[in-house]
Amino acid sequence: MQIFVDSPEEYLSRIPEHQRAAVSKLRNILLENLPDGFEECMIFGMLGYVVPHRIYPAGYYVNPEQPLLFMNLAAQKNFIAVYHMALYTDTKLLEWFRTEYAKLSKYKLDMGKGCIRFKKTEAIPYELIAELSQKINLKDWIEHYETFILKK
Repeated sequence: MQIFVDSPEEYLSRIPEHQRAAVSKLRNILLENLPDGFEECMIFGMLGYVVPHRIYPAGYYVNPEQPLLFMNLAAQKNFIAVYHMALYTDTKLLEWFRTEYAKLSKYKLDMGKGCIRFKKTEAIPYELIAELSQKINLKDWIEHYETFILKK
């Protein structure tokens, strides 16, 4: 479910009531824990956390007019999704996340390549998402992106 609006506040006001508190909490966690330099924006109809063009002018290779993606947060029809680009290409980070998730949650991990899906808001391990968002700083993300994503 994409919601094309101009601001994160408007996005939050338009998502279903039963998801709003959890998405708001996740948003605040990301804003408080992402390393310096990442910025929040609306992108692809969801909340985005990106490397802005003033820092990385080349932008996202799929569409250079877009800033370099790092994380996204979205209220989908049947779940809340946290997208983390490095989980897709960094096997050590992915294994760390899977291991820590298993320690913290009684729910089975529902995950795609870089998408973590939470069908039940009580299943969201907020502390783990906070820790995940701190794992890669802006400089390291750009280097990782150029090494593992652009080289594909």
